[in-house]
Amino acid sequence: MQNEQLLERIVIDPEILTGKPVIKGTRLSVQYIIGLMASGADFSEIISEYPKLMEEDILACLLFASKTLDSNTFTPLSGQLIK
Repeated sequence: MQNEQLLERIVIDPEILTGKPVIKGTRLSVQYIIGLMASGADFSEIISEYPKLMEEDILACLLFASKTLDSNTFTPLSGQLIK
């Protein structure tokens, strides 16, 4: 699946979760899915918890996060350089 097709699975609508990026047709935010993965959940665990999701939805979240991070300047949260 092409990146453009994956990104079509993510929508931003001010009427849904105050405009946070979400998986199309859900109220599951990109941030929430990335947080699950950061906590150690893998694709199969997320899909078993949310059976309407597809692997491509999770890949879309990862791609969206990657593209978002690629276009920003960041300041470390702790005020120190992260090594």
